[in-house]
Parts: sequence; C-alpha cells; structure tokens
Amino acid sequence: MEVIKTENITKVYNETKIPVHALNGVDLVIKKGEFTAIVGPSGSGKSTLLNIIGGLDNPSSGVLSVGGQDITQLKESQLIDFRLNNIGFVFQAYNLIPVLTALENVAFIMQLQKKPKKEVHQRATELLTEVGLGDRLNNRPAELSGGQQQRVAVARALASKPQFVLADEPTANLDSKSAENLLDIMARLNQEENITFVFSTHDPRVINRAHRVVTLEDGKIVKDEHKQREEVING
Repeated sequence: MEVIKTENITKVYNETKIPVHALNGVDLVIKKGEFTAIVGPSGSGKSTLLNIIGGLDNPSSGVLSVGGQDITQLKESQLIDFRLNNIGFVFQAYNLIPVLTALENVAFIMQLQKKPKKEVHQRATELLTEVGLGDRLNNRPAELSGGQQQRVAVARALASKPQFVLADEPTANLDSKSAENLLDIMARLNQEENITFVFSTHDPRVINRAHRVVTLEDGKIVKDEHKQREEVING
C-alpha cells in the first residue's frame, strides 16, 4: 500500500530574484512498512523534500499524495489538521515542550486531537514504556539525557497513530550509544508494528539500518537502493 507518492515535485526559492532550484522533478513512492533513508550532500534537497512530504512546505509544482489524498490542494487550516492526524515528526533538536513532563509531551498531541482523557493517559504511558522510559514519565526534558529526550520525541510522534513518521537527522545530537539505542527502538517498531519511517540523514548508522536508501543530488534522485531485511540485520 502506498503511503507517500510524489509526482514531479519541484521547489524553487527566490523565484522572482535569483531562483534556487532545491528540487527538480522528484518522483518517489514509499509503501507501508518501509524504513527509508533519504541521503545526499548538504544542499541536495533532502530536508526540503522531507518538509514537503510532511506538509511543512509547499512544492512549487507537482503532486504529493499521502494515503491516496493530494495534500497540495488543502488549505492551511486543513493541512494543520491533516498533519496532526496523519504524520509523526522526530526532529534533530527534539522540540519537546520544556515545562511539560515526558508524559505530558506525549499526551499533548492526543489532547489536540481531542481524545478522551483516560485514553490519552493510557496510550502516553504505554508508548513511553515501549521506548524504555516507563520510569521517567514525570521527568521534564531538562532532567533527561539527549537520548532519552529523543525517545520521548519518538513516542510523541507515534501518539497520533500516524500513517508514517518523518525523522530529520534524529541521531545528529546523540552520542554513539544513544544513537544505536534509538535506532534499535525504531527498527523494532518498524519490524514488529510495521510502522513506516522516512529519515533525512548523513549518519552512516542510520543508512546501514535502512532497508532502502534514496540518494539526492542537485534536487534529483540519482540512486534508489533496496536492501533485504536479512542483509540489514546481518550487516
């Protein structure tokens, strides 16, 4: 099942002055359960592509479909609701709310969805337990390590039961052990629960774990490699 489909996506910045072509006709299909890394040198367009897939930026032209729906046609208010209910985000800088506890940070997304209070508390607790933070529910971000904060961010990304999770350089601020722990968690969620992950990354650890590696250069896909799961596990 296709969860993401881009058709001839372009993105041009400063169109009226000195145009910068960030994306040049990107065609990409990502199916349910994929564990995909989008890679490429700085300026290749990978963050731009991730932002467009996540509905955080609009393409200059082309079509982006999520779950079969063309989201480029949505108004801003509709797009906000669509992101809330369909897309999970994990950012390089964690983006947790500092005054809220880990439990409250995860619950916040579901509160925006107007889920029942009991369901919110139960799911937030379950998700944090699943990422190994069942004993840190009441800690605020400042009381957690970088790796723990990023695990809270993963739990928060899953809280809305999204169609897929976008992770923009999720290991960039982590030490090696924390990065590997985080990747273990995301790989397990992918394998056991068939959660779709799309990464933008420079990190070879993420690239080695990915089942598919899409390489961008100058705003175009120049390579699209699929790996067998056994190869990823063994290798």
